[in-house]
Amino acid sequence: MGIKTINEWEKAVVFLLNLDGWDLKHCGDGNSRYDAKGKTPKGKDCIIEMKFRNKYYEDKMLEKDKYDALMAIDNVIKLYFVNDPKGNFMYYLDTLKMPELAKKYCPDTTVYTKKRLLKDVYLLTENEAVRININMDPN
Repeated sequence: MGIKTINEWEKAVVFLLNLDGWDLKHCGDGNSRYDAKGKTPKGKDCIIEMKFRNKYYEDKMLEKDKYDALMAIDNVIKLYFVNDPKGNFMYYLDTLKMPELAKKYCPDTTVYTKKRLLKDVYLLTENEAVRININMDPN
């Protein structure tokens, strides 16, 4: 999945959330640490980091560097959205009790490359997320 496709998916999520009472703008085209910003349905300022996975993993991975950068932003609700073949999962990072760090080999950039780096990551469980929808048959 290339960056252009990822940006289209991000814009689609923003569009769908806006239909559900959010007021978001896509901002994932540049070097921003998040992909959307705006207001929750309750009128609170928020930012959303999004990940789209072609393969299903029971635990959802969030790189520590990304988490730290998001948490350094003041006065906004910080959300992490993950889409995979099983469904859509939204994590409220401000109130989430983070698990212990794990180490995983990950691509060195957003768009998959062959170069891998050992990174500190959090593995978030599905039951910690707000599930927006679930596909019962991921095949």
